[in-house]
Amino acid sequence: MRIVSFNAAGTEIVCALGLRESLVGRSHECDFPADIDQLPRLSSTNIDPTLSSAEIDLAVKALLAARRPLYRIDREALASLSPDVVIAQSQCEVCAVTGSDVEHSLRELSLGAKVVVLNPVCLSDIWNDIRAVALACGVPERGEVLIAELESRMRRVGDRVTASTARHRTIAIVEWIEPLMSAGNWMPELVTLAGAEEVFGVAGRHSPYREWGDLLTADPDIVVVSPCGFDLARAKQELPPFVEHPDFTRLRAAADGQVFVADGNSFFHRPGPRIAEAVEILGEIVAPLSVAPLYEGRGWERVCATTRGDRTGS
Repeated sequence: MRIVSFNAAGTEIVCALGLRESLVGRSHECDFPADIDQLPRLSSTNIDPTLSSAEIDLAVKALLAARRPLYRIDREALASLSPDVVIAQSQCEVCAVTGSDVEHSLRELSLGAKVVVLNPVCLSDIWNDIRAVALACGVPERGEVLIAELESRMRRVGDRVTASTARHRTIAIVEWIEPLMSAGNWMPELVTLAGAEEVFGVAGRHSPYREWGDLLTADPDIVVVSPCGFDLARAKQELPPFVEHPDFTRLRAAADGQVFVADGNSFFHRPGPRIAEAVEILGEIVAPLSVAPLYEGRGWERVCATTRGDRTGS
């Protein structure tokens, strides 16, 4: 079997199912496992990834308004691979190559590959996407085993947090900095699994824009800045407009040293097997004395120490 994935989460699902050797092509965003970079890249973006958060937002809106594509598919390379199964997504036209673009390309190339279009908006959808990929690839039983393993890992985090914390803590997940967005889709469910409560998001609904007044009114115990599509280093690079905002120090989380930055690209906003790691990261943040800090420094960092006194960088 020859599998092509135009979706980073789909690529990780294929590999978690034990089918890495069947992958023959990937999108430009597929970066895990590490050896995936050896495979041909079948897509590219029309957005300069070095732009700031605000500039990326404006560039995306300009392309959409002009009805220009955000991504390009290398049809010649796709045809040369002659895949049996192609994985794409329809959850977000901004985030990755869409299923409709992939299906159009396959028709134009007269390729009869089976197309699996992922469309996760909540946690159960992620499980169903794993099942769909496993079924299309002929290993449905592996999908059920993988789901059971991930659910077990996430339950263990919640059990440890619940047993160790006397008070239910509230969290705001910031999915984009300029303009400000809170996290929706499956993120509120991940926070709940980590033994806390997300103050904004509604499971199954897309991530909404927010005003700083919304954040001040909610005044959560913890703020996690986890920009979609940015790894930890890039998220830290984008932090200044957030931490230097005039209202930042008015947040209880800032005063208590409970503002964190996290790798949203690898964990939080990639609806694949590593969402279990996102729950584990949240557990480390919510209950650091009971959940071992396995991801600190590579998956998340504290933004600053308490502002009730001297502020120091992390």
